[in-house]
Amino acid sequence: MVTLRKIEPQDLPFLYRWENDASVWSDGANHNPLSQQDLRDYIAATTGDLYRDGQLRLMINAQDLTVGCVDLFDLDIRNRRAAIGMYIAPEYRGKGFGKEAVTALEEYAFRHLDIRLLYAVIATANNACTHVFRSLDYQPSSILSGWTLESDAILWQKQKK
Repeated sequence: MVTLRKIEPQDLPFLYRWENDASVWSDGANHNPLSQQDLRDYIAATTGDLYRDGQLRLMINAQDLTVGCVDLFDLDIRNRRAAIGMYIAPEYRGKGFGKEAVTALEEYAFRHLDIRLLYAVIATANNACTHVFRSLDYQPSSILSGWTLESDAILWQKQKK
């Protein structure tokens, strides 16, 4: 079972390794290395409040290990929607942590933050992430041709029930 928690200063080594994992840059918005100081500043500045910061990063813990992180970002307050991002450290992939983390995040977003629509933009080549969102009843709604230099992407959506 996974739990989600706010970022803490001791998460710096994880974030430093994960944010500088160039193998996943094509799946997200990051395209350059981040320094430890960049990440210290981010940790110090974030309040953990989606509505104040416009984004929320939560660390994923499983069996007393930090295995990844999930994000709510691109918040649209008027339309009560937000995007989801997820990173699972390579050594923990394929163990179901991503699915559990997204489930916990969507429950928090739908129940406590009054978000009505969550979405993820997933590269067509990212089969593992596609599997997670498909298994959680996200619906593919658009093909985003040429979304990245490497591939097309699909917009997956789920509305609050």
